[in-house]
Amino acid sequence: MAEQLEFFPIQSPCRGICQSDEKGFCRGCMRSRDERFNWQAMSDAQKQEVLRLCRQRWLRKLRAGKTSQDDEPQQPSLF
Repeated sequence: MAEQLEFFPIQSPCRGICQSDEKGFCRGCMRSRDERFNWQAMSDAQKQEVLRLCRQRWLRKLRAGKTSQDDEPQQPSLF
């Protein structure tokens, strides 16, 4: 399959909340450890696939009722 040409770089989904949940996924962006560490080396197609997987993980977590505003960790203030 031909890879689609991207005009803009695909940004990292990192939200600055770098804590792992009980399944090993980041609580902020829902990426696995390998996905976070290898992000810069991935092709645009691989990054799009990771983003799709992250969205699935997030929706699955929402459906399970495991996400609430109080449960989600917040980035601490630097000031």
